[in-house]
Amino acid sequence: MKKILIVLILLLSLSGCSSKKEADLTNDNYRVFYEIFVGSFSDSNGDGIGDLRGIINRLDYLNDGNVLSKSSLGIQGIWLTPIFYSPSYHKYDVIDYYRIDPQFGTQDDLDELISECHKRNVLVILDIAFNHTSSQNEWFKSFVEAHQNNDYANKYYDFYTYAYKNDSPGGRSFCDISWTDQNYECNFSYDMPELNFDNPDVRNEVLNIARFYLDKGIDGFRFDAAKYLYLTDKNSTENFWKWYTDELKKIKEDVYLVGEVWSSESEVNEYIDELNCFNFSMAQNNGMIAECVKSSDIGRYTAYIENYQNTLRSIDGDAMPIPFLSNHDMDRSAGYLNVQNGEAYLASDLYLLSSGSPFIYYGEEIGMKGSRGGANTDANRRLKMLWGDQDTVEDPEGSTYELKNQINGTVAEQSKNENSLLNNYKKLIYLRKKYPAIARGTYEKISFDQPSLGGFKVSYEDKTLYVIHNCSDEEIKIKTDLFIKSLDHAGFAGSSFKNGELTVGPYSSAILE
Repeated sequence: MKKILIVLILLLSLSGCSSKKEADLTNDNYRVFYEIFVGSFSDSNGDGIGDLRGIINRLDYLNDGNVLSKSSLGIQGIWLTPIFYSPSYHKYDVIDYYRIDPQFGTQDDLDELISECHKRNVLVILDIAFNHTSSQNEWFKSFVEAHQNNDYANKYYDFYTYAYKNDSPGGRSFCDISWTDQNYECNFSYDMPELNFDNPDVRNEVLNIARFYLDKGIDGFRFDAAKYLYLTDKNSTENFWKWYTDELKKIKEDVYLVGEVWSSESEVNEYIDELNCFNFSMAQNNGMIAECVKSSDIGRYTAYIENYQNTLRSIDGDAMPIPFLSNHDMDRSAGYLNVQNGEAYLASDLYLLSSGSPFIYYGEEIGMKGSRGGANTDANRRLKMLWGDQDTVEDPEGSTYELKNQINGTVAEQSKNENSLLNNYKKLIYLRKKYPAIARGTYEKISFDQPSLGGFKVSYEDKTLYVIHNCSDEEIKIKTDLFIKSLDHAGFAGSSFKNGELTVGPYSSAILE
């Protein structure tokens, strides 16, 4: 305990942080984003499928327009999973990139959503999957026809990658082009042919798609399967992204770009020069966040965060960490981070009280559950949002997860509970806005005698604050005679300062100014 006291005295004697007022908050890209799987979020027309109008109707839940509001969730950006015309429920196989899928609405609906979000200073980014398209895409139909007719002059003859049947490269998957001696590349599925990014027409087309939506007010993009454009040629993939992101920044200098490079951290870091990438090392049931919560040992987590931030900045001084717990391709975090005993609270503290631009998966803030399970379908990870009102949105086709397994309550129920997980998420996002250093600062790990107590000294411009986490199921008390200017807390039980004693509750966090 004596060592804890000495360390805390040293830390607090160095502090002197003051919060930025509402008017001083910056408009940069260090924002909390909210991923919406559109078809499962909110249904506006009673057909059971979530749509853009449903999102518009729920904007006050996401962000009510008050920068430092404690009523709405307070998110600052929305990631929409693909909204383009597609034959599937998930829309990652696109028929027409310039057409909004009729199940989701119209271009007018998208325009209105963008406008309403911008009124609230909320960015909107679109999920673009152009590693592959749908086999029903007119480009692919023209490609097949050109090959069947040996029409080498056809613009679409080289629009997709192909090989002769007796000479198909190893390490890649190919499917038959009927009535020819050729195959087309189909690494994800036979009905998802792969575009040929060596073709200048393809590159110009995907650039035109982005330009089309940027001109309409979209703020950026999430790029699906970013490392797979050239499946076995990493250098060509990286060179494409260098070209493409440079071109996008010519169109919109502050465009928000984030890539899905689901791989080892060393491979992910090879793309950081081109675009920010999701931090998969922090996510899922074997990630750094869950490991910290389950082990009650925070030292490895704090060392990792410090090292990760330093690594990113050594590669690109403008690079941002993109932390998250789960997404539409993963089992939901409430399946392995218990809400009732506080684990899910601490997990939310760990990634939302960290630097960069965190992403929340819709429903994570209320502890929604969902996993592949024995049915082995991603539809079980993309279940309907539990509003607890009259919303008619239904689970996606193919899902088998039973509603009785959703044990943590609805938005309506948690909104009434001051100590709910939902209200902890609201508090965390509020604190990120109150203390700009949390998102933008440099993190230096700090530790104490007890392995379950630790955190960071966070420095930004001329400001310093301390974020301390208790990852145990018991409160920890620290005596000090020093004046603490202010203390904010979040988590399962919160924290307090009284009569010279700082108490950090179980599975809770304290922010010291």
